[in-house]
Amino acid sequence: MFQVSVEEEFAAGHALRGYRGKCENPHGHNYKVRVIVEGDGLNQIGLLFDFVHLKQALHATVGKLDHQYMNDVAPFNVQNPSAENIAKFFHEEVSGLLAEHFRQHGKDTPEGAMCRVSRVTVWETSTTTATYSVG
Repeated sequence: MFQVSVEEEFAAGHALRGYRGKCENPHGHNYKVRVIVEGDGLNQIGLLFDFVHLKQALHATVGKLDHQYMNDVAPFNVQNPSAENIAKFFHEEVSGLLAEHFRQHGKDTPEGAMCRVSRVTVWETSTTTATYSVG
Protein backbone atom coordinates (compact mmCIF):
# COMPACT_ATOMS: atom_id res chain seq x y z
CA MET A 1 0.00 0.00 0.00
CA PHE A 2 1.33 3.42 -0.98
CA GLN A 3 0.40 6.66 0.80
CA VAL A 4 0.99 10.34 0.12
CA SER A 5 -0.11 13.25 2.26
CA VAL A 6 -0.40 17.02 2.19
CA GLU A 7 -1.07 19.54 4.93
CA GLU A 8 -2.50 23.03 5.10
CA GLU A 9 -3.43 25.48 7.84
CA PHE A 10 -6.39 27.79 8.23
CA ALA A 11 -8.01 30.00 10.85
CA ALA A 12 -11.70 29.82 11.72
CA GLY A 13 -14.12 30.41 14.53
CA HIS A 14 -16.84 28.21 15.97
CA ALA A 15 -18.97 27.47 19.02
CA LEU A 16 -19.98 23.99 20.12
CA ARG A 17 -23.74 23.68 20.47
CA GLY A 18 -24.86 21.64 23.49
CA TYR A 19 -21.42 21.75 25.08
CA ARG A 20 -21.15 22.92 28.67
CA GLY A 21 -17.95 24.85 29.22
CA LYS A 22 -15.73 27.43 27.56
CA CYS A 23 -16.16 25.94 24.08
CA GLU A 24 -19.88 26.71 24.00
CA ASN A 25 -18.87 30.35 23.49
CA PRO A 26 -17.65 31.65 20.12
CA HIS A 27 -13.91 31.23 19.82
CA GLY A 28 -11.33 30.48 17.14
CA HIS A 29 -8.46 28.18 16.30
CA ASN A 30 -5.53 28.03 13.95
CA TYR A 31 -6.24 24.61 12.46
CA LYS A 32 -3.92 22.29 10.59
CA VAL A 33 -5.28 19.57 8.31
CA ARG A 34 -3.43 16.55 6.92
CA VAL A 35 -5.01 14.49 4.14
CA ILE A 36 -3.59 11.03 3.42
CA VAL A 37 -4.33 9.32 0.12
CA GLU A 38 -3.59 5.63 -0.40
CA GLY A 39 -3.65 3.06 -3.14
CA ASP A 40 -2.22 -0.31 -4.10
CA GLY A 41 -0.36 0.72 -7.21
CA LEU A 42 1.44 3.52 -8.96
CA ASN A 43 0.79 4.97 -12.39
CA GLN A 44 3.10 4.51 -15.37
CA ILE A 45 5.53 7.17 -14.14
CA GLY A 46 5.66 5.94 -10.55
CA LEU A 47 3.17 8.24 -8.83
CA LEU A 48 0.30 7.36 -6.56
CA PHE A 49 -1.18 10.85 -6.99
CA ASP A 50 0.37 14.17 -8.00
CA PHE A 51 1.02 16.34 -4.94
CA VAL A 52 0.01 19.39 -6.98
CA HIS A 53 -3.50 18.05 -7.56
CA LEU A 54 -3.88 16.86 -3.98
CA LYS A 55 -2.79 20.28 -2.68
CA GLN A 56 -5.32 21.93 -5.00
CA ALA A 57 -8.14 19.75 -3.63
CA LEU A 58 -7.16 20.47 -0.04
CA HIS A 59 -6.76 24.18 -0.73
CA ALA A 60 -10.20 24.38 -2.34
CA THR A 61 -11.73 22.75 0.73
CA VAL A 62 -9.81 24.95 3.16
CA GLY A 63 -11.12 27.96 1.22
CA LYS A 64 -14.66 27.10 2.30
CA LEU A 65 -13.78 27.47 6.00
CA ASP A 66 -10.77 29.81 6.22
CA HIS A 67 -11.56 32.98 8.19
CA GLN A 68 -15.19 31.98 8.57
CA TYR A 69 -17.42 31.47 11.57
CA MET A 70 -18.06 27.80 10.82
CA ASN A 71 -21.45 27.72 12.58
CA ASP A 72 -22.72 29.83 9.66
CA VAL A 73 -21.25 27.58 6.93
CA ALA A 74 -22.92 24.38 5.67
CA PRO A 75 -22.89 21.68 6.93
CA PHE A 76 -21.88 23.23 10.25
CA ASN A 77 -24.89 25.50 10.33
CA VAL A 78 -26.73 22.27 11.29
CA GLN A 79 -23.94 19.92 12.40
CA ASN A 80 -21.68 20.80 15.34
CA PRO A 81 -18.31 22.11 14.08
CA SER A 82 -16.30 19.76 16.30
CA ALA A 83 -12.81 18.72 15.22
CA GLU A 84 -14.23 15.25 14.54
CA ASN A 85 -16.91 16.60 12.19
CA ILE A 86 -14.42 18.93 10.53
CA ALA A 87 -12.15 15.95 9.78
CA LYS A 88 -15.08 14.08 8.22
CA PHE A 89 -16.02 17.18 6.20
CA PHE A 90 -12.51 17.36 4.75
CA HIS A 91 -12.58 13.65 3.98
CA GLU A 92 -15.86 13.94 2.08
CA GLU A 93 -14.95 17.13 0.21
CA VAL A 94 -11.46 16.04 -0.88
CA SER A 95 -12.77 12.56 -1.78
CA GLY A 96 -15.35 14.19 -4.05
CA LEU A 97 -12.69 16.32 -5.74
CA LEU A 98 -10.47 13.27 -6.30
CA ALA A 99 -13.41 11.34 -7.78
CA GLU A 100 -14.04 14.25 -10.15
CA HIS A 101 -10.35 14.26 -11.07
CA PHE A 102 -10.48 10.57 -11.98
CA ARG A 103 -13.69 11.06 -13.99
CA GLN A 104 -11.96 13.74 -16.03
CA HIS A 105 -8.49 12.21 -16.40
CA GLY A 106 -8.92 8.46 -16.05
CA LYS A 107 -7.54 6.33 -13.31
CA ASP A 108 -4.02 5.74 -14.59
CA THR A 109 -2.72 9.04 -15.92
CA PRO A 110 0.40 11.08 -15.19
CA GLU A 111 -1.72 12.85 -12.56
CA GLY A 112 -1.97 9.67 -10.50
CA ALA A 113 -3.05 6.06 -10.17
CA MET A 114 -6.43 5.06 -8.73
CA CYS A 115 -6.41 5.92 -5.04
CA ARG A 116 -8.67 7.15 -2.24
CA VAL A 117 -8.56 9.43 0.75
CA SER A 118 -7.86 7.09 3.64
CA ARG A 119 -7.39 9.45 6.57
CA VAL A 120 -7.80 13.08 7.53
CA THR A 121 -6.37 14.52 10.74
CA VAL A 122 -7.36 17.95 12.04
CA TRP A 123 -5.26 19.74 14.65
CA GLU A 124 -7.40 22.11 16.68
CA THR A 125 -4.35 23.07 18.74
CA SER A 126 -0.74 21.92 18.64
CA THR A 127 -1.58 19.13 21.10
CA THR A 128 -5.15 18.10 20.18
CA THR A 129 -6.26 16.24 17.06
CA ALA A 130 -9.23 14.42 15.63
CA THR A 131 -8.93 11.85 12.83
CA TYR A 132 -11.48 10.46 10.40
CA SER A 133 -10.49 7.36 8.44
CA VAL A 134 -12.12 4.70 6.31
CA GLY A 135 -11.72 0.92 6.33
